[in-house]
Amino acid sequence: MRPGAAIIIGAGIAGMAASVRLRLKGFEVQVIEANPYPGGKLTVFEQDGYRFDAGPSLFTMPQYVTDLFELAGLNPEEKFTYKRKDESCRYFWDDRTRLTAHADPYAFAREAAVVLSVDENMVLNRLRHSQQKYELAGHTFMEKPLHKLQTWITPSVFRAMMQINKLGVFSSMHQENEKYLKHPKLVQLFDRYATYNGSDPYRAPAVLNMIPHLEHGIGTFLPERGMHQITESIYDLARSLGVVFFFNEQVTQINITENKVTGVETTQRTLNAPLVVSNMDVALTYRKLMPGRKAPERILMQERSSSALIFYWGINRQFHELGLHNIFFSNDYGQEFESIFAGKVPAEDPTIYVNITSKDVPADAPENCENWFVMVNVPAHSGQDWESLISKYRINILHKLSRVLGVDPEPFIATERVLTPKGIETATSSLGGALYGTSSNSRFAAFMRHANESSKTNGLFFCGGSVHPGGGIPLCLLSAKIVSDLIK
Repeated sequence: MRPGAAIIIGAGIAGMAASVRLRLKGFEVQVIEANPYPGGKLTVFEQDGYRFDAGPSLFTMPQYVTDLFELAGLNPEEKFTYKRKDESCRYFWDDRTRLTAHADPYAFAREAAVVLSVDENMVLNRLRHSQQKYELAGHTFMEKPLHKLQTWITPSVFRAMMQINKLGVFSSMHQENEKYLKHPKLVQLFDRYATYNGSDPYRAPAVLNMIPHLEHGIGTFLPERGMHQITESIYDLARSLGVVFFFNEQVTQINITENKVTGVETTQRTLNAPLVVSNMDVALTYRKLMPGRKAPERILMQERSSSALIFYWGINRQFHELGLHNIFFSNDYGQEFESIFAGKVPAEDPTIYVNITSKDVPADAPENCENWFVMVNVPAHSGQDWESLISKYRINILHKLSRVLGVDPEPFIATERVLTPKGIETATSSLGGALYGTSSNSRFAAFMRHANESSKTNGLFFCGGSVHPGGGIPLCLLSAKIVSDLIK
């Protein structure tokens, strides 16, 4: 057994980022991936001349990607190219209200003042408050292991505790937004940031109102070749450093002797190593790879985050009123989240997200055409008949888009593919197809996420969206950093 060997289960972006960091620490790293491709949810496919990013479509905090190249002594600008967007999103309501959320906070506030007849300074104050929350708590909750005492005995945590009233720990996102923003459409706009970690704004703590700062303070970005460029760049970096990848190979067991990791069993071989990092959903890691060992049931049985029903549509015309990111809001936001988290069914009137990368990457669609990634938030898979739901919600989505745009998109759909929560679960080994592991629908949710290090098994670590600090590209990359920092 080589004492410098490390095995990573899963080639999602967190697993790949962990492989880079551990390789740079001198480990001989092997990554085992069940799929024939890297990237996990962050993958790509082409169909009938249209290219689609299959998974995450929003890119913030690009420094967590470029950090990897800098650590390797490379110039990120030569390896990973991206651009900052001037607008973060275009918002649409059924009454034909339309609002473009410019990335610049002052431009956004002016637009909101004109469109919604609200006080421009009120919007700016909320964005400043979002920044304040992020600066007080973001670095601690996102970049540090919460299960370590030293995380909590720092000056930054002391300062945050002294201003705990500003964090919104004891109120929900919606309660705080309603109190300060008042206008229903503006409240809905700010409430929707709960979906960035698959949660319900009517229950998620107001500390999550730091999320708007990521868009309007730090910015939204797009890699020059589309989102899959993130996967390609990190994968190419890992391979160039000597990380070894095994694709089409599934880990069947984590080998443990006397509470110490000794390696893994796969469908093709036995691999020995004193260090294993699981980028697989933490619940399935315990259930499938360590079935005989005691699992932290209270953590694993938490409420799952939302999932997604996605239609990939190749549209053979252009819609100039749409941008890269577009949101078509439901008329009853509260009922939508009630349906998802209590009813375990998609909402009758769902909020629709439409991402069109061909707006920025023309090669993603044929000339004068567009590639639409159309997503609605739905519950994680728990036995629903998704095949029967697809046709129903396809009709609902098309009717809503037709009402708001004044044009029925259906005649222009040249090609189509559909992805359900069950499909997400199968393709990515994420329990129920939950996009972010567990939800953040309680004030203690951050503390209830599984830690990045096993407290029972020496040499076992966890990264990815199902563990601390959470789901989404930046947090997955940060989970890899936390794992690397924990491994001495």
